[in-house]
Amino acid sequence: MPWFPALLLLLLTACRQPADSKTTTPARQVFSVTGLVQVLEPDGRTVVIQHAAIPNYMPAMTMPFTVKDARELRGLKAGDSIAFQLVVTADDGWIEHVSKLENAAPLAAVPAPAPPPPAQWRVAPPELAEGGLLPDYHLTNELGQAVSLSGYQGGVAVFTFFFTRCPYPNACPLLSSKFSQVLEKLPSTPDAPARWRLLSISFDPANDTPAILKEYAQRCHYDPARWSFLTGGLADITDLAGRCGEHFQITGETISHDFRTVVVDASGRVRKIIPGNSWTSDDLIREILNAAR
Repeated sequence: MPWFPALLLLLLTACRQPADSKTTTPARQVFSVTGLVQVLEPDGRTVVIQHAAIPNYMPAMTMPFTVKDARELRGLKAGDSIAFQLVVTADDGWIEHVSKLENAAPLAAVPAPAPPPPAQWRVAPPELAEGGLLPDYHLTNELGQAVSLSGYQGGVAVFTFFFTRCPYPNACPLLSSKFSQVLEKLPSTPDAPARWRLLSISFDPANDTPAILKEYAQRCHYDPARWSFLTGGLADITDLAGRCGEHFQITGETISHDFRTVVVDASGRVRKIIPGNSWTSDDLIREILNAAR
C-alpha cells in the first residue's frame, strides 16, 4: 500500500457497542482537526494526513482519510497545512470542509522507532506465495486455550490481522464487520464447506489478552465454533504477518500497519492473499468456496 510508511494507527475502541451497553456512542460524531498533508493518492479521494490530537477520540498520528467529494482535495499538495472536519459514524468515516492554512504552526514530528538491540534482529521470513504451505504457529484464543494453525486443517481457514483498540471505522473495525457478515451469510450459501473457520489475529499481544479478545468478540456477536480471536508471542505473530506480506510496527503506544487477509485450504495451503480492506464479504465467501473445491 503506497501510504503504509506514513500510516500510524493508534489504539482505542472495538467492533461495536452492544445494544444493552451502558455506554452510548453517538450515531454521528464530528471533530474539528488540523494536520499536514503527507500523500495525495491517485484515486483523487484519499489523502494521508499527519494530524493533531483529536480530544476524546484519538491522539496525534498519521493515517489515510477519504472525502466524499473529490473537489475537497483540489489544489492541495504534500506539505500543506490544513483544517478539516472528521465525521465518524458507527460504520464509516470521512473528512469534509477541508481548507488550507497559510500560517499554521508546524506539527511535532512523529518519533521514529528505536532500532532493536542486535540480539533481537531477525532475518525476514520468506513471504508466502499462493499455493505455498502455511507454516504452523502456536497461539492462544479468546477462551485462553492453546491452539495451533495446523489444528484448523481439514477445513477452510481465513485469517486477518487487527488490534482491538483501533478506533477508526474504516480500519480494523471494518475487517471485523466484514468477518461478521461472512459468519452470517456463509452457512446459507449454496455449496458452503462443512468445515470453515475465521481467525482474527491481534498484532498487539501486550494489550490484547484473551479476556480483552473475548470481550471484543462478544461485541461482534461471534460464534466461537466458527470465529476465533487469537493472540500469542509477538515474535511468532511478526513472523506470520511478514510471511503474508502484512507489515506492522509497534512504537510505544502507536501501531503502524497495513492489511492482509489470507485464505487457507483444507490441506494447509494458501489459496489467496487479499491486500487492503476494500474487499466485501461476498468477495471473501467466493474465495472460501474456491478454496473448498
